[in-house]
Amino acid sequence: MNPEQLRDASLLDLFALEADAQADVLNAGLLALERDPTAAVQLEACMRAAHSLKGAARIVGLEGGVRVAHVMEDCLVAAQRGGLLLSASHIDALLQGTDLLQRIGHPPDGNANWPELGGKAEIDAFVARLEALLDGGADVAALAAPTVLPPAAEPAPPEPPLPTVNHPSTSTVVPAQPQEYTGSNQERILRVNAERLDRLLAMAGESMVETHWLRPFGVAIQQARRQQMRVMQALDGVQALLDSPDSTVPRLRAALMETRQLLEDSHGQLTQRVEEFDQYDHRQSGLSRRLYDTALSCRMRPLADGITGYSRMVRDLGRSLGKRVRLELSGEQTQVDRDILEHLDAPLAHLLRNAVDHGIEAPDTRRAAGKPEEGRVSLHAWHNAGRLVIEIFDDGAGVDLEALRAAIVRRGLAQADTVARLSQAELLEFLLLPGFSMRETVSEVSGRGVGLDAVQDMVRAVRGSLRLSQQPGSGLHFHLELPLTLSIVRALLVEISGEAYAFPLGHVLRAVAVRREDIEQTEQHQHFRHDGKPVGLISAAQVLQRPERGQDGDTVPVVVIGEQDRVYGIAVDRLIGERLLVVQPLAQALGKIKDIAAGSLTDDGMPVLIFDVEDMLRSVEKLVSDGRIERVRHGGEEATQTRRKRVLVVDDSLTVRELERKLLSGRGYDVAVAVDGMDGWNVLRAESFDLVITDVDMPRMDGIELVSRIRGDTRLTHLPVMIVSYKDREQDRERGLQAGADYYLAKGSFHDTALLDAVRDLIGEARS
Repeated sequence: MNPEQLRDASLLDLFALEADAQADVLNAGLLALERDPTAAVQLEACMRAAHSLKGAARIVGLEGGVRVAHVMEDCLVAAQRGGLLLSASHIDALLQGTDLLQRIGHPPDGNANWPELGGKAEIDAFVARLEALLDGGADVAALAAPTVLPPAAEPAPPEPPLPTVNHPSTSTVVPAQPQEYTGSNQERILRVNAERLDRLLAMAGESMVETHWLRPFGVAIQQARRQQMRVMQALDGVQALLDSPDSTVPRLRAALMETRQLLEDSHGQLTQRVEEFDQYDHRQSGLSRRLYDTALSCRMRPLADGITGYSRMVRDLGRSLGKRVRLELSGEQTQVDRDILEHLDAPLAHLLRNAVDHGIEAPDTRRAAGKPEEGRVSLHAWHNAGRLVIEIFDDGAGVDLEALRAAIVRRGLAQADTVARLSQAELLEFLLLPGFSMRETVSEVSGRGVGLDAVQDMVRAVRGSLRLSQQPGSGLHFHLELPLTLSIVRALLVEISGEAYAFPLGHVLRAVAVRREDIEQTEQHQHFRHDGKPVGLISAAQVLQRPERGQDGDTVPVVVIGEQDRVYGIAVDRLIGERLLVVQPLAQALGKIKDIAAGSLTDDGMPVLIFDVEDMLRSVEKLVSDGRIERVRHGGEEATQTRRKRVLVVDDSLTVRELERKLLSGRGYDVAVAVDGMDGWNVLRAESFDLVITDVDMPRMDGIELVSRIRGDTRLTHLPVMIVSYKDREQDRERGLQAGADYYLAKGSFHDTALLDAVRDLIGEARS
């Protein structure tokens, strides 16, 4: 909620915000009090939260909220004074009251009168039950009687004495004076509109990209300075000739001296400008990096923001199943991108429910095994090598591997003799299959076989990994590794057919240099040994349909990707190294590009396409199933190439320009690019091409004018021209064709096959 919305919000909206914030305090504090009912810090925090909600409800005029918060406060005050020891029944009731206060803040259908109408009976019943618990002698069916301790002697308090709890409906609680805060140690929190933040992040990314365009100008200035040096050296030579005894032109000598002085002055000024430019470039690069880092940090939130209700969920689910379970958290302040945090909510909740339902044993079973009755589910989070690591495990009995083997055979997923040979890790992977469950009966919690496969899908969707493990006699252990953010990705840069590509490191098992003598040939397939297992080898150039260059040297650079039985080695031309890339989504008009997830720019401005590794694995498997795997060739085996046809791509959009270039290069065409019509026209006058592909709307010279100039030039009049434009109206098409274009392709229907088919129709295959 931004400041403008906050000013205009109704009082009920303000109470809802207060209820949500204080509910987090109450939930955390009450769960802690269930373990230690006399914890003074937690009692104080919960009492203050209830007192704050009572005051907020009174200001808003929610009498039902006042009554609920008041009776909760009375209960907590009694516990603070030592007159009441909180039992599980008290905690149940107080948690129930917390939920009720949140429901009052967020009434069904947004009806602000709900507490006085449809919710009045529920509020009355709750207040009566908790008052009965406080009286201690009433017959309360829904809640057990509390354990009441005799009043303990206590020192005189600094504030007026607290009232007794025998008549909570009429008592007036005078809370302790709140501690004063100067604000110097409190973090200011602002609510930022997500869309606005995304725009800020996009602009910061563009700022980083724009800094790269300064470097060519700096190079040009350096070249101009060197040129001036050469001019001065030439003038020195002329000066030497004029100084010879045969010279009879003193006026020419004086003019040359004046010219040289001017050049010296110009050189000094240019040198100063170069130094200033270098300083500016350094400052701008640092500024853009700080801007991007700051904008990115705005997206980061502590993991605690996404798991506030998990402790309560684990506790309540355990009680509904007749178990005592608590959640142990560590790393709650670990920073995570808000998009990742949103993706994590449902999967983590399922893993925790799974641990409570399947992992933690019943109290009798735990006692018989020598374990404490209360089970423990743990969620630990931390950063490791630029990744978010989350581990979830419990202290239950773990998965019965024999029962798992029987379930696999019973469901027809594998033969009994095969299952008997599977390792523990291989058996546990079956738990991630869609529809798989070891439960024969379906309950509200489990048994439907829906859940762990969804967790696996989520992890893959965000370029993460999920592993299962188990130690004998202990519970199941889930290990998740996820990127900290979807806005940047740590990737392995490689070179394929002369172009740079990136594998997200989360999907890379290993990068190795495979010796040629270690590559084995089986029928049409090549493979090598990795961790003692055969791994199929395939050329990245074949997967991407790029021309194969052949591998020189005694080793082949290979990137190993996949998981389980889907592991392949992708042979590349060169391993460039690890980079941190800013992810740039592809233009929606281009649709889904096969094997490609996004684009990026390296620090030196080089465009890079980031692989969609899951899509690439599917492409590899299709090549394997079709029997079309080609051998990774040695450089000396490369066939003699005929002339490649040349295509000039003219477009002011870097994304479109680079994608068209990569698509055409992938089919073997020799592609050059120009950033607008004027640039394209200058290139055409200097070089020869077989085809021009141009956009329409561009600065300096648009595509229509470029086509007209081509048709008006006797040397270029027969050169085929294709227009690729976002304008897909019939009049736009006619305008382009009338200007002389041979083909008009709308970007709205653009996809790789449409472009390649059109190019093939106009000039044929890449090699003549």
